[in-house]
Amino acid sequence: MSVTTPKSPQLAVLPTADENDTGSVAQILQPSGWPVPKGYANGMAAEGRIVVTGGVIGWDADERLADGFVAQVHQTLSNIAAILNEAGARPEHLVRLTWYVVDMDEYLANLKELGRIYRAIFGAHYPAMALVQVVRLVEKAARVEIEATAVIPR
Repeated sequence: MSVTTPKSPQLAVLPTADENDTGSVAQILQPSGWPVPKGYANGMAAEGRIVVTGGVIGWDADERLADGFVAQVHQTLSNIAAILNEAGARPEHLVRLTWYVVDMDEYLANLKELGRIYRAIFGAHYPAMALVQVVRLVEKAARVEIEATAVIPR
């Protein structure tokens, strides 16, 4: 992997894994001296067609919510993958995910399982991510809602 350093020496720009093979032009932005994050990127840079989702929750096509937090995350990520597919985007085109959870402890208690689910759906591509605990979501029984941004290379 080659590392390029922009004009500012404090920022390293790392290409995403297999960028030439996947068609992804996203670059991981990793400030020099910062610890490399696990499961997300500090920042991403990309050029191309932008694809955004609304807040996606863990229900199926019949608007039935999956049972429990982990099952809802699985369905939510699957739903995001389906939306990306509609635009011709793939998981490696993701540049940002914003997670809204109603219980941070529930999220933290399930990190290993969530990681397995994430990798099964999106592979080992980790965009910039934010995680926010909220009082509740519009759908009262929803435990998680995720917004996604992808950039499809030109």
